[in-house]
Order: sequence, then structure tokens, then C-alpha cells
Amino acid sequence: MTTAADTFAAFLDTLAETLDLGGEERARRLHLSRFHLARVVTATGGEPPERMRRRLLLERAAYRLVSGDEQVVDIAFEAGFGSHEAFTRAFVREYGTAPSRWRQHPTRTQIEGPSGVHFHPPGSLRLPTSRKVTPMDLMTRMLEHHVWLTGEMIERAARLTDEQLDAPIEVPIGTIDDDMSIRSVLGRLVGQLAQWNAAVEQRRYDWDQERGKSLSTLRRELGEEGPAFLAQVRATVEEGRLDDTFLDVTCEPPRVFTYGGMVAHVLTFAAVRRLVVLGAFETVGITDLDAGDPMEWVAQPA
Repeated sequence: MTTAADTFAAFLDTLAETLDLGGEERARRLHLSRFHLARVVTATGGEPPERMRRRLLLERAAYRLVSGDEQVVDIAFEAGFGSHEAFTRAFVREYGTAPSRWRQHPTRTQIEGPSGVHFHPPGSLRLPTSRKVTPMDLMTRMLEHHVWLTGEMIERAARLTDEQLDAPIEVPIGTIDDDMSIRSVLGRLVGQLAQWNAAVEQRRYDWDQERGKSLSTLRRELGEEGPAFLAQVRATVEEGRLDDTFLDVTCEPPRVFTYGGMVAHVLTFAAVRRLVVLGAFETVGITDLDAGDPMEWVAQPA
């Protein structure tokens, strides 16, 4: 049985695809009369569907004003207004100033609405979330990004010759690593995950075996060690054990660490090593990973 919430969710999906079309088309796609759709949307979302649509079109127009150089009149027509004057009146009512002046000193783009649905740049709708992102969620996403980006760097490294892979990298970053090359730093990025997996399981770890590995070996080991590391971090987070300690027998002499300290260590030093590799890539013309910024990755739904 279809509930009002189901209909509202379907309406929002359709609205995202038909924001520039009229209400009849949305009702047709949902196999509902326009009257029935309006009644359900108003009851569930707190505002009539066309009022919501006009609000979202204004939010999109505000985004267009600050993200492009189109004429205000063109943005007005795109937003469904028949004239520059009508658009200006509606814009002033919601944003407190004329669009041309707001463009010079932009503030918020979202207009308050009871449904909590807003235009999300560059071209979608964002619904109010029923689940809040916690600091632990963010930490886990950053680790997922690290494992993913390490894999992408290994794939890019496959374009290079052995001479390029083993060329010395001269970067003054203290005592993190000695005799750095693209191959050796990639080996340490993968090895770091393997080493901490061993530490948590209280297994010995052979540090010397990290150097000189082929890219195919690094790819295979990342495929094993990356998911294993993420799995044990997720389990630790879910069980609330980040403050728990373990004896790391990979050290000489063995030392006691917390799981949270381990995660902080990996994120910190992995970020430095990734930048070293990405900088070396840039010198040989590989630039499509930019600086490996996790910002967009973290913003994506998990």
C-alpha cells in the first residue's frame, strides 16, 4: 500500500527531474490528479507543490547569480518569471535585496520552507536528513577515502617506467621516511595498513619487505589490507572502543596504543605520504588526482 510519505518521496524525485516543467507533467508521471497530488504534498511537506517549486527555482536562481556570469534577465526567465521586474520583486521578498546587488554581496541561498527541501548545487534537491553525521562517521569516511585514493595512485603509477618509480623524491618532511621514491612511498602507504592490521591482531610485522614491490603486488595487498583495516575500524567505532588499548608487538620494544590513536596516526601520516606521491606525479605530468582533497568524497552519500 502506497503511503503519503511514499507519494511525497516520489514527488520530490520527479520534481528534481522536472523543476522547469509545470505541475500537470509531474502529476501525469506520478499517475495522480493534480488536485490529489497537491493535497498529499501539502499535508506531508507543509507547503503546496507549486509554492515549493517556486521557492526552489529562486534558490537555483541565487546559485546561478553567484556561480556564473549570465545576465540577470536570463536567470529570471530560466526561473520561470515572465519579466525582469517580476523576478526582482520575488527575489527582494525572499532575499531582502535586488538580485544584481545580492550578486555583489551574496549571503545565504536557501529560503526557509516547512518541508526542509532545498536546491542543492549544482543541480539537485537536498532533503532534510533523518540521520545526523557524527564525528565517527566523518572519520570513517576519511579512512575510506584514504584507501580509495591509495588505490587510484597505484593505478596512476602503472603509467610510469621503473626509472620514474624509483627516482629519489627530494622533499624535506623530517624523519617520516628515508630514501623516498614513488614506489617506496606507495609501499609504505599499503604497508601502513598491513602493519596496523598486524598490530591489532598482535602479529609480528616484517618492515623490510615493504620496499621494492611491484605495482601488481601492491594492488593485491591493498585489496586485502584496505578492507580488513576499514572493517576493524568500523567495528571498533560501532562498539564504542576507540579508547580501548592494545599492545603493538610490531614495535621494538612493544608499545601500548589506543585504537583512536592508531586511526589518528594513520590519517595524519598517510595524508603527508599521499601529498608526496601526488607531488611526484605532477613532475611527470600526472595531475588528474589534483591534491587528493577528500572534501567531495566526504560530501557524497556513504
